[in-house]
Amino acid sequence: MKPTLAQRAEFYSLRGIVRALGMLDWETACRVGGRLGVAGYRPLGIRKDVVEKQIAAAFPAMSPDEVRGIARASFEHLGRTAIETALLPGLGEKGVLDLVDTVEGWEHIERAIAGGGGMVVVAGHHGNWELLAAYIAARGVPFDVIVRGMANPLFDTYINDIRTSLGLTVVHDSEAVRRTPRALRSGRAVGFVADQGVLGLASTYVTFFGRPAKTPRGAAVFALRFNAPVLFVDALRQPNAKYRVIIEPVEITPTGDRETDVDAIVMRFTELLEKWVRFVPEQYFWQHRRWKRQPPDTPRELRDPTRSNDASDG
Repeated sequence: MKPTLAQRAEFYSLRGIVRALGMLDWETACRVGGRLGVAGYRPLGIRKDVVEKQIAAAFPAMSPDEVRGIARASFEHLGRTAIETALLPGLGEKGVLDLVDTVEGWEHIERAIAGGGGMVVVAGHHGNWELLAAYIAARGVPFDVIVRGMANPLFDTYINDIRTSLGLTVVHDSEAVRRTPRALRSGRAVGFVADQGVLGLASTYVTFFGRPAKTPRGAAVFALRFNAPVLFVDALRQPNAKYRVIIEPVEITPTGDRETDVDAIVMRFTELLEKWVRFVPEQYFWQHRRWKRQPPDTPRELRDPTRSNDASDG
């Protein structure tokens, strides 16, 4: 799709910022990225109400000041994450590995590799999911990542070029049905970021922070079809600006009912994501309306907190 004039302006503005920040040392550049993110919260107020309403709904015991504090920190985190991602290729493989100082559960990946088959890796928009994928690839794991196209085609090409330069194989979600079976059969890891409801994408409704949320089911479908282990992964930024990588197996208990089993897997990895979001809420992507699409019969008190009417997107 040919980019519009506005999309070109957005893209080249970002490229200019990244080029300027690339002349600074890593920590300074990322700190500036955090400040740019905070500016998105205030004074610009980009999706400020969406973020605050969702945090308040997820954490009803929080005071308004606590909600605003988490909201501001989430914008700072997002700004920093965006700049980190853009600058990752300049670090090289060793630099990517050096950004992680703690890894919990790597033995689960080693066990899956030793089994000779592929593995399904599931993450949410929490921590730094781009750094996480780059880290797994840098440790020698052949890794395909399933991605959705972005509205701005220039951004889309740019971020996918970054992913490729970091050793990842990029697979558009429209090609996932064809390419994922081949990858799993050849012993590759296939990664899904599975916490956004999308129109036209096979999904199920599971509970996230007590509210039904439309959640993609592709990762679970492929895991069951090819008897592949499912691993939930996360990368949490630490106070020292390094990362803590977490890898946890997602339990699969086949019942003989494929639909029930798929829903159970989706629920389990969503529960793991919620656990870590509760632990570090400021590192979640609250800017996305997580409860935008819900079942039509969702009770009023559990509906999308960002909506001002009673309608449901389904």
